[in-house]
Amino acid sequence: MTTRARWRGIVGGMETSVRPGPTGTPDRQTDRPQMPVAARIGTATGLALLAGMLCSYGQAVPGLGVLANSAGPWFVVAGLLVLLARVHRRPVLPMLLGVVFLELMHVGYWAATNLRGYPDVLAVTNSWVVMGVPAGVLAGAVVWALRSGPGRWRAAAWGVSGAVLVGEGVRALLQVAATTGTTSWTIEIAVGAVLVAAGVVTARTPLARVIALGSGVLGALGVLVVYLALG
Repeated sequence: MTTRARWRGIVGGMETSVRPGPTGTPDRQTDRPQMPVAARIGTATGLALLAGMLCSYGQAVPGLGVLANSAGPWFVVAGLLVLLARVHRRPVLPMLLGVVFLELMHVGYWAATNLRGYPDVLAVTNSWVVMGVPAGVLAGAVVWALRSGPGRWRAAAWGVSGAVLVGEGVRALLQVAATTGTTSWTIEIAVGAVLVAAGVVTARTPLARVIALGSGVLGALGVLVVYLALG
């Protein structure tokens, strides 16, 4: 076989094994195995329990105890777990998973706290458990909006995410900073402001920018009012 014939055979073999992508470039993702939905949800479920346990142990770590016992970081973790599950084509399932993951974090926290020797009771009437329902629904809705929603919904999702952190941080500075310090709450407010700013910067229309900023400001005020009302 001549060198030219051998080269044509090699090229021909490559053409049959590599499928061009939509832009004419080889699509190498066709052979990559995809994790089944059940496996993704199962992984996120286990991580939710682990996150709750780590929050209990994190309370004993200087500098982390305040954030580990705060609603804002829990909200963010629940949203990240919903994002990991990657079931955000429709809003209902992400919102349901947001509730499930938050409540599983409570279970993990309860289990780890008792293992550490601190008696803790987990009940459906517990205020954190009750608040986990609307917070979980909101976390799931935010993930759906960020991943599958139209531009205005994405902008609102950025604003709402930041509002949760800013609202809680401001409330803490007003009511509990004397006993917990101000550093953790200042960091939480800063992160929340960054999320709102991200919504404004990534928005593609002036209206979407207004929605991102407005949902951030009004949402933070709403969270602050709820905290003050609940005491």
